[in-house]
Amino acid sequence: MSRRKHRLRQRRAERREAARKELPLAELVGIAERAKSSPITEADYATLKAALETLAFLTQELAAKGTTIDRLRRMLFGGSTEKTDQVVPRSEDEASNGNERASGAIDESRDSKRPGHGRNGAAAYPGAKKVRVPHVDLCAGTVCPDCEKGKVYALAEPAQLVRVQGMAPLGATIYECERLRCNLCGEVFTAKAPEGVGDEKYDATAAAMIALLKYGAGLPFHRIEKLQAGLGIPLPAATQWEIVWGASKLVAAANDELIRQAAQSELVHNDDTTARILDLGSAPTEEEPASVEDERDERTGIFTTAIVAETSGRRIALFFTGARHAGENLADVLARRAGGLGAPIQMCDALSRNLPGELQTIVANCISHARRRFVDVVNDFPDECRHLLETLGQVYKIDAVARERSLSPGERLALHQAESGPLMDGLEKWLRSLLSEHKIEPNSGLGEAIGYMLKHWTKLTLFLRVPGAPLDNNVCERALKKAILHRKNALFYKTQNGAHVGDTFMSLIHTAELNRENPFDYLVALQRHYDHVVVDPGAWMPWNYRETLARLVEAAPASR
Repeated sequence: MSRRKHRLRQRRAERREAARKELPLAELVGIAERAKSSPITEADYATLKAALETLAFLTQELAAKGTTIDRLRRMLFGGSTEKTDQVVPRSEDEASNGNERASGAIDESRDSKRPGHGRNGAAAYPGAKKVRVPHVDLCAGTVCPDCEKGKVYALAEPAQLVRVQGMAPLGATIYECERLRCNLCGEVFTAKAPEGVGDEKYDATAAAMIALLKYGAGLPFHRIEKLQAGLGIPLPAATQWEIVWGASKLVAAANDELIRQAAQSELVHNDDTTARILDLGSAPTEEEPASVEDERDERTGIFTTAIVAETSGRRIALFFTGARHAGENLADVLARRAGGLGAPIQMCDALSRNLPGELQTIVANCISHARRRFVDVVNDFPDECRHLLETLGQVYKIDAVARERSLSPGERLALHQAESGPLMDGLEKWLRSLLSEHKIEPNSGLGEAIGYMLKHWTKLTLFLRVPGAPLDNNVCERALKKAILHRKNALFYKTQNGAHVGDTFMSLIHTAELNRENPFDYLVALQRHYDHVVVDPGAWMPWNYRETLARLVEAAPASR
């Protein structure tokens, strides 16, 4: 992408952000009244400038083709959902006959509803403390008190009661060690602390909890400070930063191993979102390549890149915050790829900045991005948009069937070629006919959406030709929500070092979540066994570290 296009896109994003600001009418009137008698202040100038930018943005969007109030509302505040039934509601007759359009391979596994009513049973609390409660009057082998003939025996599954209590995220224990003084010589004798009480005030669990709250749940340090103070266990924001900064050095080896393994994967997703770092510093970072160092002064945008790599049924999430785009960060990761491996599949949207430069990948584009363009103009072209959305919906149902059946990449490809291929071929012919037969104006909102889809059709339909190619980039979009939640609550990183610490913990936390592992336990294990992690970080990944811990426990008695 040219620098001019990048600056234009950035200005548009800034205007959109300005349009979201709340500008009370009374405040604007007050500024106008004060301007009559004296020059306005810097604060008044900033408010007035934001109001003018908002007005200019709204005027420009209203003048654009196909812009509606609903579209402006989605642009300013975001859409609540983009499900087809919500975007283009169907009548009762259409809803009753809608499932008949799907192929037989879809219907047999998509009719039943999921069990449950939103309640969590005892199995949903793996981290809960378990207390064994024996029967007071009976035990296995005693005579039944009811029939007085048979004997009772223990059932395999006990009755379970779940009781939830509130507690502080970080607790504290005060050990009051008794002290005795000799009344003759004055010597003081202090009781020793119990076994297992370390010399450090904040242990590995404290660092893991702070990192999980800050970088996993998006809770800023100052909010954690207020929460802890209200619960009688103070923890200043500055102290929290010192704790997670120290812990980041202990888990860095595992994060570096995640990057190395991600580079060897068969499939990578990447995308980025805007970020903010207050002080980038005048000197380049150690990892920053010379090309980026030369362009840094010319770049004003800061981004957080999310990369989700998939290999052998496992997913690895990586985060990078700085001046580099998603493609440049992906190039840095793939530079560590083994030489004998072929080009991986890359899923991203159609922005050129997502591509890794000279490194070769098999590029697939995101159907969700193309679909969203039709959602934006659905009010102006409801019939055309409904046909496209419902056709893509059938393709997604076929993909869901492949997941439910746990098909291999080759089997999934065969299913898509048999079921989705005719759907996509018919959709392409229909889209081209709308333009060739002049049923749709090419410069209209729908025409531009069709043009985008046809332009990238080959990459949008890679899942019909390459085994393992995904339909969309949603897994990466969900990963970016980690960074967006942090940006929404904390607003910024102070320094590049702070951003690196955040990226490290976000990568470890989200990778653990993607592999259904407890991120708190994982972070604690990495810190407590730092000496082993640096020697063999590959044995301390979220999917295998518990087996490594078990081997250490077994080897411990033998070494005594």
